[in-house]
Amino acid sequence: MKLRFAPSPTGWLHVGNARIAIVNALLAIQRKGQLILRLDDTDTERSRPEFAQGIEDDLRWLGISWHSIQRQQDRTERYALAAEKLKKAGLLYPCFETEEELKFKREQRLRQNKPPIYDRGSLKMTQEQFDRAIENGKTPHWRFKLGQRPRRWDDGVLGERQVKLTAISDPVLVRADGSYLYTFCSVVDDLEMGITHIVRGEDHVTNTGVQLDIYEALGGDPERIGFAHLPLLTEADGGPLSKRIGSLSLRQMRKDGVEPQALVGYLAALGTSQDPMPGLPVDLAKRFDILAVSKSSARFDARQMLMMNKKLLHAMSFEDARARLPEGATPEFWHAVRGNLDMLAEARLWWDVVAGRIAPPLLEGEGEFLKMALATLPAAPWDTATWSAWTEALRGATERKGKALFLPLRLALTGEEHGPDMKELLPLIGRERVAERLKLAVSA
Repeated sequence: MKLRFAPSPTGWLHVGNARIAIVNALLAIQRKGQLILRLDDTDTERSRPEFAQGIEDDLRWLGISWHSIQRQQDRTERYALAAEKLKKAGLLYPCFETEEELKFKREQRLRQNKPPIYDRGSLKMTQEQFDRAIENGKTPHWRFKLGQRPRRWDDGVLGERQVKLTAISDPVLVRADGSYLYTFCSVVDDLEMGITHIVRGEDHVTNTGVQLDIYEALGGDPERIGFAHLPLLTEADGGPLSKRIGSLSLRQMRKDGVEPQALVGYLAALGTSQDPMPGLPVDLAKRFDILAVSKSSARFDARQMLMMNKKLLHAMSFEDARARLPEGATPEFWHAVRGNLDMLAEARLWWDVVAGRIAPPLLEGEGEFLKMALATLPAAPWDTATWSAWTEALRGATERKGKALFLPLRLALTGEEHGPDMKELLPLIGRERVAERLKLAVSA
């Protein structure tokens, strides 16, 4: 088995890209195959080196490795040779229509109740007409002449599929400026790199029919390449994936502190009946079954993914978290706060609480209570029993209890209404900071 993940370095990878990459990686590991990372960078205007590097960084973060990396910009000579082969076979023909002329043709066909596909008018062009156009300074773009029979295949996810080529315009494979389009480059690469299986999104189904035709025209055997198209992701309510989630980049997730095991585990199980299990591809490959992926759109629920992320953090050891914690963080700090984290980056907030400076909120009407809290502050040293002893003394002195007793103290000392257990936090904050914050809260 030889697979490829072929993103375009025109932006950051997002959750939809990640799912495709993960499934390719799972299959490569499971079937002891090869995975090629191919950067489809023929769009020279939008492709950028930082995006290409970002793709590699994101894939490594997901625990995905590859056998080799290929870049389409390095393979233009191969595309030129393939194009000449199609020209000699009479399957790649020149066209001189402008965008305005093509638009007029489409509108005219619609008025005639015909499908708005290219009418192959350029196929009637004589050699004399071609030579005259060239002499007049015109440069052709080149279209591939599609076959007349439907292209059928047994899809690894969607089942039997077919594309009626007669309902599609002959695709442009070479632009007038001589650059090659993705539709063409992808086929040349898949054929020459010996790709045996292509796993990609359902939005490529029509492309597959067209590309199988080009594949055979270049000498490939369509029966020797398999396809699996994953249904596109939707939001949790079934609606189209919004930009807010759809463009959620892996780069941003990494920055926010999402654990790769949570994202990989969630996406690997998405669209199947399996319960998600956190892990990297190497951990999950044995249980993955592409035949279990539903033909229906999969619902991406960020809340479910974050719940898995939260469980991972709650069970994470200090040693595993240490490198990503604020400098100076201790095992006691980590054990105190990890149960309250959705993402590891939130540990910074609690480190500021225990080791930095915070601005207590305005607590109207609580001045006398906070003065009493300061007056009854236990002497050092402090431990996990200090909070209970202090609040018990305050209860007796003020007759407060429950929320009226605990909330003003939590707000004054942490600036937050909720958070880690105060019996764990209090010794970490220390008596000096606690006294300083109480004084600030009283004077606020």
